[in-house]
Amino acid sequence: MTDTPRYHRVADGFSRAVESIHEDQWSLPTPDDEWDVTALVTHVIGVHRRVAAMVEPAQTTHVGDDEDLREAWLQATATIVRLIAERDVASTLVPSRDGEQAFGALVAGLLCADTLCHTWDLARAIGADEALDKEAVQSAHRRLRDAGDAIRVPGGFAAAIEPAPDASAQTKFLNFTGRRV
Repeated sequence: MTDTPRYHRVADGFSRAVESIHEDQWSLPTPDDEWDVTALVTHVIGVHRRVAAMVEPAQTTHVGDDEDLREAWLQATATIVRLIAERDVASTLVPSRDGEQAFGALVAGLLCADTLCHTWDLARAIGADEALDKEAVQSAHRRLRDAGDAIRVPGGFAAAIEPAPDASAQTKFLNFTGRRV
Protein backbone atom coordinates (compact mmCIF):
# COMPACT_ATOMS: atom_id res chain seq x y z
CA MET A 1 0.00 0.00 0.00
CA THR A 2 2.63 2.54 1.02
CA ASP A 3 6.35 2.39 1.33
CA THR A 4 6.88 4.44 4.47
CA PRO A 5 10.69 4.12 4.48
CA ARG A 6 10.81 5.34 0.87
CA TYR A 7 8.64 8.36 1.65
CA HIS A 8 10.89 9.16 4.61
CA ARG A 9 14.00 9.03 2.42
CA VAL A 10 12.42 11.17 -0.29
CA ALA A 11 11.12 13.72 2.22
CA ASP A 12 14.49 13.76 4.01
CA GLY A 13 16.17 14.57 0.70
CA PHE A 14 13.88 17.54 0.16
CA SER A 15 14.39 18.60 3.78
CA ARG A 16 18.17 18.62 3.29
CA ALA A 17 17.79 20.79 0.20
CA VAL A 18 15.42 23.21 2.00
CA GLU A 19 17.84 23.44 4.94
CA SER A 20 20.62 24.30 2.45
CA ILE A 21 18.85 27.38 1.07
CA HIS A 22 20.75 30.54 1.98
CA GLU A 23 18.67 33.63 2.61
CA ASP A 24 19.89 35.22 -0.64
CA GLN A 25 18.81 32.17 -2.72
CA TRP A 26 15.02 32.29 -2.33
CA SER A 27 14.61 34.30 -5.54
CA LEU A 28 16.99 32.19 -7.68
CA PRO A 29 15.49 30.63 -10.82
CA THR A 30 14.89 26.87 -10.91
CA PRO A 31 15.06 24.48 -13.89
CA ASP A 32 11.30 25.12 -14.27
CA ASP A 33 11.22 28.50 -16.02
CA GLU A 34 8.03 29.50 -14.23
CA TRP A 35 9.34 29.15 -10.67
CA ASP A 36 11.97 30.60 -8.44
CA VAL A 37 13.12 28.79 -5.28
CA THR A 38 10.32 30.32 -3.18
CA ALA A 39 7.64 29.25 -5.67
CA LEU A 40 9.10 25.75 -5.93
CA VAL A 41 9.18 25.17 -2.17
CA THR A 42 5.69 26.68 -1.87
CA HIS A 43 4.47 24.27 -4.56
CA VAL A 44 5.86 21.18 -2.80
CA ILE A 45 4.32 22.26 0.50
CA GLY A 46 1.00 22.93 -1.23
CA VAL A 47 0.98 19.53 -2.93
CA HIS A 48 1.67 17.82 0.39
CA ARG A 49 -1.14 19.79 2.04
CA ARG A 50 -3.60 18.98 -0.75
CA VAL A 51 -2.72 15.29 -0.56
CA ALA A 52 -3.21 15.32 3.23
CA ALA A 53 -6.55 17.11 2.81
CA MET A 54 -7.83 14.12 0.83
CA VAL A 55 -8.07 12.17 4.09
CA GLU A 56 -8.20 15.09 6.54
CA PRO A 57 -10.42 17.71 4.90
CA ALA A 58 -9.75 20.23 7.69
CA GLN A 59 -6.12 20.48 6.54
CA THR A 60 -4.98 23.88 5.33
CA THR A 61 -4.08 23.63 1.65
CA HIS A 62 -3.04 27.21 0.97
CA VAL A 63 0.52 28.36 1.66
CA GLY A 64 0.43 31.92 2.97
CA ASP A 65 2.88 34.60 1.88
CA ASP A 66 3.83 35.20 5.50
CA GLU A 67 4.60 31.55 6.33
CA ASP A 68 8.10 30.41 7.24
CA LEU A 69 8.60 27.97 4.38
CA ARG A 70 11.13 25.84 6.25
CA GLU A 71 8.70 25.35 9.13
CA ALA A 72 5.74 24.88 6.77
CA TRP A 73 7.65 22.12 4.96
CA LEU A 74 8.48 20.34 8.22
CA GLN A 75 4.83 20.47 9.25
CA ALA A 76 3.59 19.29 5.84
CA THR A 77 5.88 16.27 5.73
CA ALA A 78 5.18 15.44 9.40
CA THR A 79 1.48 15.36 8.56
CA ILE A 80 2.04 12.92 5.68
CA VAL A 81 4.25 10.73 7.90
CA ARG A 82 1.53 10.66 10.58
CA LEU A 83 -1.20 9.83 8.07
CA ILE A 84 0.61 6.98 6.32
CA ALA A 85 1.47 5.49 9.72
CA GLU A 86 -2.26 5.11 10.44
CA ARG A 87 -3.24 1.87 8.73
CA ASP A 88 -6.91 2.81 8.27
CA VAL A 89 -5.96 6.18 6.77
CA ALA A 90 -3.28 4.70 4.50
CA SER A 91 -5.87 2.28 3.06
CA THR A 92 -8.55 4.95 2.54
CA LEU A 93 -9.48 5.23 -1.14
CA VAL A 94 -8.87 8.67 -2.63
CA PRO A 95 -9.32 10.03 -6.17
CA SER A 96 -6.35 10.13 -8.50
CA ARG A 97 -5.75 10.63 -12.21
CA ASP A 98 -5.95 6.84 -12.60
CA GLY A 99 -9.19 6.49 -10.65
CA GLU A 100 -9.41 5.65 -6.97
CA GLN A 101 -6.40 4.33 -5.12
CA ALA A 102 -5.36 3.90 -1.51
CA PHE A 103 -4.00 7.05 0.10
CA GLY A 104 -0.76 5.24 0.94
CA ALA A 105 -0.34 4.23 -2.70
CA LEU A 106 -0.80 7.85 -3.80
CA VAL A 107 1.90 8.92 -1.34
CA ALA A 108 4.26 6.10 -2.43
CA GLY A 109 3.62 6.87 -6.07
CA LEU A 110 2.84 10.35 -7.27
CA LEU A 111 3.78 12.28 -4.12
CA CYS A 112 7.20 10.62 -3.93
CA ALA A 113 7.81 11.12 -7.66
CA ASP A 114 6.81 14.79 -7.52
CA THR A 115 8.93 15.43 -4.43
CA LEU A 116 11.95 13.65 -5.97
CA CYS A 117 11.77 15.78 -9.12
CA HIS A 118 11.49 18.95 -7.12
CA THR A 119 14.34 17.92 -4.83
CA TRP A 120 16.55 17.82 -7.90
CA ASP A 121 15.09 21.13 -9.15
CA LEU A 122 15.84 22.79 -5.82
CA ALA A 123 19.32 21.31 -5.51
CA ARG A 124 20.17 22.41 -9.04
CA ALA A 125 18.89 25.94 -8.35
CA ILE A 126 20.90 26.44 -5.15
CA GLY A 127 24.00 24.46 -6.08
CA ALA A 128 23.41 21.67 -3.56
CA ASP A 129 23.98 17.92 -3.90
CA GLU A 130 21.73 16.71 -6.74
CA ALA A 131 21.97 12.98 -5.97
CA LEU A 132 18.57 11.40 -5.37
CA ASP A 133 17.77 8.20 -3.49
CA LYS A 134 18.52 5.46 -6.05
CA GLU A 135 15.76 3.05 -5.04
CA ALA A 136 13.20 5.86 -4.92
CA VAL A 137 14.28 6.99 -8.41
CA GLN A 138 13.81 3.47 -9.80
CA SER A 139 10.41 3.10 -8.16
CA ALA A 140 9.20 6.55 -9.22
CA HIS A 141 10.38 6.04 -12.79
CA ARG A 142 8.62 2.68 -12.99
CA ARG A 143 5.37 4.11 -11.58
CA LEU A 144 5.42 7.13 -13.87
CA ARG A 145 6.13 4.97 -16.93
CA ASP A 146 3.19 2.75 -15.95
CA ALA A 147 0.95 5.84 -15.73
CA GLY A 148 1.81 6.74 -19.31
CA ASP A 149 0.62 10.03 -20.73
CA ALA A 150 -1.77 10.59 -17.81
CA ILE A 151 1.11 12.43 -16.09
CA ARG A 152 1.56 14.86 -19.00
CA VAL A 153 -1.19 17.35 -18.29
CA PRO A 154 -1.15 21.05 -17.40
CA GLY A 155 0.33 21.27 -13.93
CA GLY A 156 1.82 17.79 -14.37
CA PHE A 157 5.01 16.57 -15.98
CA ALA A 158 6.42 17.95 -19.24
CA ALA A 159 7.10 15.91 -22.35
CA ALA A 160 9.83 13.31 -21.96
CA ILE A 161 13.32 14.00 -23.25
CA GLU A 162 15.27 11.18 -24.88
CA PRO A 163 18.18 10.34 -22.56
CA ALA A 164 21.68 9.61 -23.76
CA PRO A 165 22.32 5.85 -24.21
CA ASP A 166 24.77 5.84 -21.28
CA ALA A 167 22.62 8.00 -18.98
CA SER A 168 22.35 7.11 -15.30
CA ALA A 169 19.06 5.88 -13.84
CA GLN A 170 18.59 9.29 -12.21
CA THR A 171 19.12 11.12 -15.50
CA LYS A 172 16.72 8.76 -17.31
CA PHE A 173 14.09 9.44 -14.63
CA LEU A 174 14.59 13.20 -14.77
CA ASN A 175 14.53 13.17 -18.59
CA PHE A 176 11.29 11.16 -18.45
CA THR A 177 9.75 13.95 -16.36
CA GLY A 178 10.85 16.53 -18.92
CA ARG A 179 13.97 17.80 -17.17
CA ARG A 180 17.19 18.53 -19.01
CA VAL A 181 20.13 17.37 -16.93
